[in-house]
Amino acid sequence: MANVAEYIKESYIELTQKVTWPTLRELQNSAILVLVAAIIIALVIFGMDQIIGYLVKQFYSSLT
Repeated sequence: MANVAEYIKESYIELTQKVTWPTLRELQNSAILVLVAAIIIALVIFGMDQIIGYLVKQFYSSLT
């Protein structure tokens, strides 16, 4: 049980003294970057889906 207590104490010290946390501004910039990247990727996937759907529809309508 002493090992668990020592681990928790060392983890707390590491998180409070050794970790460099981002500033609020850095965090906001990262969040905006992730949001923009997610929107761009979603639009690319949506466009690919629309194109493939159109091509499949054209292919099946040409068979009849």
